[in-house]
Parts: sequence; C-alpha cells; structure tokens
Amino acid sequence: MVYIERDIKQNLLSWKNDVNRKPLIIRGARQIGKSWAVEDFGKTYYEHLAVFNFDRKRELKDVFEKTKDPERIIKELSYFTNVPLLPGKTLLFFDEIQECKEALNALKYFCEDATEYHIIAAGSLLGVAINEGNYSFPVGKVNFMQMFPVTFKEYLRSANNALYNQLLDFVGNTDSIPSILFNRIEEFYHSYQICGGLPLSARSMIDNSGLENVEKILEENLMAYEIDFSKHSLHSDIPKIHAIWNSTPEQLSRENNKFVYRVVREGARAREYENALQWLVDAGMLYRVKLCEKPELPLSFYENNTAFKVYLLDIGLLRKLSKLPAEIFISSTNLFTEFKGALAENFVLTSLLAQGFDIPNYWTLQGNKAEVDFLIANKLAVIPIEVKSDRRISGKSFAEYDKKYNPSLRIRLSMNNIKKDGNLLNLPIFMADWIKEYV
Repeated sequence: MVYIERDIKQNLLSWKNDVNRKPLIIRGARQIGKSWAVEDFGKTYYEHLAVFNFDRKRELKDVFEKTKDPERIIKELSYFTNVPLLPGKTLLFFDEIQECKEALNALKYFCEDATEYHIIAAGSLLGVAINEGNYSFPVGKVNFMQMFPVTFKEYLRSANNALYNQLLDFVGNTDSIPSILFNRIEEFYHSYQICGGLPLSARSMIDNSGLENVEKILEENLMAYEIDFSKHSLHSDIPKIHAIWNSTPEQLSRENNKFVYRVVREGARAREYENALQWLVDAGMLYRVKLCEKPELPLSFYENNTAFKVYLLDIGLLRKLSKLPAEIFISSTNLFTEFKGALAENFVLTSLLAQGFDIPNYWTLQGNKAEVDFLIANKLAVIPIEVKSDRRISGKSFAEYDKKYNPSLRIRLSMNNIKKDGNLLNLPIFMADWIKEYV
C-alpha cells in the first residue's frame, strides 16, 4: 500500500528539537492516522519507539494509579515493553490516553521533573472526555497539536509526486497554470472528492484498488463512528447524536446551509439537542461555523451563536453519508448541483483548518440578500472567501461584500485558473491547501 507522507511529521520534528519541549498531546478524530503518524515519526527520528496503548492493555492503568513519580512510572512501564526507555533516545507514545485519566494527569509531573523523556500522547475522544469534567487536566504542562485527515496536498504528493512538484511552481504567484497541467490535477481532485482524506480510503484510491473497496472502507468508518456514539456518550444523548449526524447532508443541501433543529426532528428545540451537537464537535466529527454579523477583528466578538452551519470532518465521509455514488464525480450529470456546492465548501473548510487557521465564520447581508461562505482572520486583516464548485462564478454576494467593506483581499475558489483582478484573487479550488501562501 502506498506511503502517504503526512505534513504533521515536520511539526513533530520541530517539537522534538524545541528546548522548551513539554509532553505533547495530539488531538483529532478517530481514523485519521494519528497513531500511524506518531509511530512513523518515532521510527524515523528516534533510536527506539515504545508504544503503550491504554485501550488494548488495561493493566497499564495500574502503573499510573500507584504513583505520580516519573522515574517509578518509567521503571514500571519497562515491564510492558522490550524497548529500552532511554531519555532523548526513545519516543514514548501513550495511545488512547483518554482511557486513563491518571496517565493524562501524570504528564504534568514529566513536564516538571523529567523533561529528558520525550512523550507523545494521543486520544481520539479526548475532547469529549475533558469536557465531561472527569479529568484533572495538566494545564500549562503540555503542548498541543491538532491533526486532520489527509489533505489534498498530501494526497496529490503521494499519488503523483512529479505533478505535485509542477504545481508548486505556481504556488504563491498569479501565473496561470497551463491547461494540460490544470486538467491533470483536476482529475486527481475529483478522485479525492470520492475517497476523502481518511488514510485507508485515500491509499486505496491511490493504489487503484477499485471504487468498491473505497466504498467499503468508508462504510466501515461510518459504522465505527456510530459505534463510538453508543460507547462513549450518555445513554440519553445517543439517539440525538445519531439524528444530528445523519441530518448533516440534508442541512448542507438547504439553500443557505444554515443548521435548523427541525431538520433533525420535527419540533426539535436547541436546548434538547445542544449537548448532542457539542459531543460531535468535541469528538472532532463536526465543525460548527458561526455567523459573523460584522467582519471586524476580533471576529469572535461579532459571532451570532444561534446562527451556524455544520460540516463533517472529511469530504469522503460526507459523500458516503449522503449516499452519493462515486461515479457522479466522473460523469457530466447536473443532478446534484446544490449539494456539489456544499461538498466544495466542506473541502475548503477542512483545508483552512489543516493550514492552522481558526474555525472561520460566514457572513450574510441583513435579510439574507448576500452571503460569503467564509471569513478568516489573518494578522490585521479579515479575508472573505467565496467557494464555487465549478467554473460558473455568477452571483452578487461577493460584490456586495466588496462594496460594503472594501477588503484588501478577496479570495474566490472555483474551477477557474489563477487570476488576480484588483483585490480579487481567483484560485483553482484544488489550491485551497495553499491559501496561506497568498495571505
């Protein structure tokens, strides 16, 4: 199976070389490749890698329940591995750490008394566990790193490295991409829309294992997430979490994509479903993009907490949850024009997050006369981003925003080539992963 080089590897290397390094916690949803990335990093940059999985070896909990002393913990952990636990030479990986709150708390003491040990912890539902209030969290004693599914940048680099390097020649400038190159990259973008960024489905697509296998992998991932709903949430919230999750495609297919509780269930109210929605957000499975009523800094000051949209963590999962056949991306049908735009927005959102931008906002003109898909804060500027799923770029919303606020830069993502016209920069949507190079 093809090897997908993950960009987080360079971030992990920076952490390793940081003189102020603390134990590191990697957060992110299940099935996005956290464990694989950490183990790959450990094998590459350390003499030894010692993996301690708290879900598989429940006896590990006893070690942390008996003592808070790092040296004694290290001695006891040595009984669970054949790998020498050497300061600076062995990477200690605490996987599924949310299963042991004492281990999470122990990171504080490694930070204070044993900085010579290099420790990375990961937990798929760590956000849920922490927000439930059952953990004594080592505030200020750990570093954090967020991980996301495989980006299109990572996918293209692994699928066709030569094509990826050719595209890099155009990143950061406004020269048009030659048609022959543009069309080849567009084909890979459409294949990414099918498989998404979950590593197993992305590798299957790159390996040409067949659409049937890609579909099977995505279906199994959806089933795994639904099992998580039942295993890790309050019994009373389980049906509500399922209902919100399954309503997401319909929410995004609505004209303005705004989340409406009655789509979840007729007569549903916010107070009944808020906890279930927050569980999905904490688990990293959904993102909540709030309305910003005034595009000024800080954007959070002008958020409307009652008006928001929700997006999935991955475009491939969204396609599969929507029951869209893979073949629809390689045909010329116009049968899903409205939802095609929602998929494109979801793709751009996850791309922005993977680049390190905060969760963006969206903007509407009073009375919903105009709407801009995303607002991002970049240094002292608010940058509006419009997303178009194809080459048609008609619509007055972006012009209305420009007329009202006159931003220094507007970015439109579409299937058109690179072009700069005044403060408007058009980028091909498959270049969303390089927005940071332009702002």
